[in-house]
Amino acid sequence: MKFGFKTATTIAVASASLLALSACSGGSASTSGSASGATAAGGDSIVVYNAQHENLTGAWVAAFTKATGIKVTLRNGDDLEMSNQLSEEGKNSPADVFLTENSPAMVRIANAGLLAPVDKATLDQVPSQYRPSTGNWTGIAARSTVLAYNKNKLSADQLPKSLMDLADPAWKGRIGASTGGADFQAIVSAMLELKGQDATEKWLEAAKTNFKSYKDDTPVLAGVNAGEVDAGVLYHYYSFVDQAQTGENSKNVSLYYFKNQDPGAFVSVSGGAVLASSKKQAEAQEFLKFITGKEGQQVLQTGDSFEYTVGSDVPANPKLVPLKDLQAPSIDPAKLNSDKVTELMTQAGLL
Repeated sequence: MKFGFKTATTIAVASASLLALSACSGGSASTSGSASGATAAGGDSIVVYNAQHENLTGAWVAAFTKATGIKVTLRNGDDLEMSNQLSEEGKNSPADVFLTENSPAMVRIANAGLLAPVDKATLDQVPSQYRPSTGNWTGIAARSTVLAYNKNKLSADQLPKSLMDLADPAWKGRIGASTGGADFQAIVSAMLELKGQDATEKWLEAAKTNFKSYKDDTPVLAGVNAGEVDAGVLYHYYSFVDQAQTGENSKNVSLYYFKNQDPGAFVSVSGGAVLASSKKQAEAQEFLKFITGKEGQQVLQTGDSFEYTVGSDVPANPKLVPLKDLQAPSIDPAKLNSDKVTELMTQAGLL
């Protein structure tokens, strides 16, 4: 989930001015004044439906356009919004590329038969654990599930051993989460794959009682920091981004990594894909190859999104716990089921 809801907006990119895109912080999408949408629509250009952080994708696009001369028009939204858009448009979509924050949105589009196979050279840049077995999309970045806790209210010996332990009645009213958000639903998708439907249903029923629901993950972090709840389930980067800015929402917060292949150690893969209906297959494939290549992953490494790099052996930002140390469970991203999770969460009263 982004730091604020983004209305789908078309923006055109023709120069490095997109590096000035603001961090995902709510409000309407930023735009570049260097080119019009009409200009970008012709010649060497592609359309990207973007559910990733706008500042990260903007930096990728600026670097890609500088390196290749290929212009990019972005339509920005969140995972659900963009996947719904593509589902409705089907083979008539103007999109050439789709970028997501979490895997389930991409799996939904893949299962609809709307994606082209990713070039092998691009797939080879990303280790197998950070891309689906199908080969019809690839990982472009990753984020780790964490328990953010108020260090003034909880000590290390009071933390749960597993994400599953948060179903215990002792946690009633003490845990925060953005239960309606794509991030949380991706975590539940991993739980469903790892623990099965019965265990997931029971956990969701308990979560309805134990969890305080927030509109977004930034308020979850702020709620933990303020002591509204003792802890919150979210992705790691929210705290790192806040610390790199004012720290006002995380000064009382520590991050707990479950590890041990626990569902709470789930590493969510952000996806990139080429639409089968694209009339710019070569250019779209080149874009995916670029952002998973060395230069594209260095943009991620040195940027302010604090997501994990996954391609071309580029290490993550040194402030992050290395991916290899997270002891994440092994999950084929192609098996994450957003439709089933939506059904289960609705039944539990969380949606």
